[in-house]
Amino acid sequence: MRGVNRVVLLGNLGSDPDVRKLKENLKVAKVSLATSETYRDKEGQKQTQTEWHTILLWNVLADLAELYLRKGHQIYVEGKLRTRNYEDSHGVRKYVTEVVADQILLLEKKASN
Repeated sequence: MRGVNRVVLLGNLGSDPDVRKLKENLKVAKVSLATSETYRDKEGQKQTQTEWHTILLWNVLADLAELYLRKGHQIYVEGKLRTRNYEDSHGVRKYVTEVVADQILLLEKKASN
């Protein structure tokens, strides 16, 4: 049996894209995406819970992100989860889970001043 690694997110960008050029014409853009859900607690008070996701966009998607995505924009993202690890400056192993996007859709532009 094979597994499925698929992520679908709809949220607002928390930052402008951080775009980096790598060797041999590779480009990657990193953005933070906030997804929020609202619910009522036991006392009936409205509560909002926000999750932050790191989204990686490679090559053509990085080009599109650099041109069109800005903080506050609402986007739809499809991709897969990737977890990587590294050692920090103190030798402690850290784990990071990111979404590697293979589709993005700009849903709403933030009103410009």
